[in-house]
Amino acid sequence: MTRFTRLAWTAATFTYLLIILGAIVRITGSGLGCGEHWPLCNGKLLPPLDVPTMIEYGHRLAAAAVSVLVAGLAACAWWLNREARSGERSTEPGAGSGERYLPGKTPYVALGLLILQVLLGAVTVQLRLPPWTVILHLGTAMLLLATLIVIAKGDHVTPGSRAGLVALALGFVTVLFGALTANLGAATACLGFPLCNGQILPAGNYLQHVQWTHRLLAYTLFGYVIWWAIRTGRRGAWYVVALVTMQVIVAAAMVLFGLPQPLQAAHVAVGAAVWAALVLAVL
Repeated sequence: MTRFTRLAWTAATFTYLLIILGAIVRITGSGLGCGEHWPLCNGKLLPPLDVPTMIEYGHRLAAAAVSVLVAGLAACAWWLNREARSGERSTEPGAGSGERYLPGKTPYVALGLLILQVLLGAVTVQLRLPPWTVILHLGTAMLLLATLIVIAKGDHVTPGSRAGLVALALGFVTVLFGALTANLGAATACLGFPLCNGQILPAGNYLQHVQWTHRLLAYTLFGYVIWWAIRTGRRGAWYVVALVTMQVIVAAAMVLFGLPQPLQAAHVAVGAAVWAALVLAVL
């Protein structure tokens, strides 16, 4: 594994952890733990560390680490391509025998997504956490994670079948509806599992419809990835099936036990793992 690839995997890992930390910020109500100040925390570089402030400040520190890693990845890609254009062979220490590294433009896409993510984070804090910015913030983080995985696997990967791309799109929409459900306060709108308040077509307010739509998307994703795995027989597709199954189990437990915070965090962690596994499988 080359140093550039290790850097990409490290950035992807930190981005995954950042997504989980962002969920913990939301779940614990710590989104304004640093007040409305950005990039400082309560107007200070090192604020008093009560629990909400520690959670939000930890999230910001993790975001800073991701920023350094992604910026470093883009800088490394620029340097390697510059060396290639100048006709020099770039050999990294410990990378093996004279391998030529020619990253494509994907690291610059990751840098652009990072900048957008930082701006959305600032807007989210300044506007006091409106749901639409929180959802965009998560969606951009998921795209950044996918982009970093593509870089780590090699820029010149070949996309999978159309069925795999459909699974990827369905997974992304399901994640976004999950974020919408959580941030609109619709997580408690449907009691019981698997139905919504014992109904196939809930007759309540729009929050029930949001929650039920998220569940229907999740059920559809569950059935679709099973069909996809059977059709392709690929190991990666079966890994996705296992993770989606785990996610459904966590979701059921979360609803039946009254949304305990650890299960809410686990729901986000497994959901992000499902997304990462889908990206890997589709490649």
